[in-house]
Amino acid sequence: MQTTIQISRSTLDRLKFFKEVAKESYDEVINKILDTIEEGELSDDVIEDLKIALKEVKEGKGQPIEEVAKEFGVKL
Repeated sequence: MQTTIQISRSTLDRLKFFKEVAKESYDEVINKILDTIEEGELSDDVIEDLKIALKEVKEGKGQPIEEVAKEFGVKL
């Protein structure tokens, strides 16, 4: 079954941002977003990795954002 829903232009623009390929349907995009939300909480492993990363950043072990941007070809 298919249905039509009304969304604002700004919502449509936000949904377009999440499209991975041009032919991906909005149904696929919405389900991908819902799946991510339903996954819910972070796993214990992810939480531990985040704690370690935060500690390293506080200790100055992180890489400056300018270097990361350059590495990925992003202009700041």
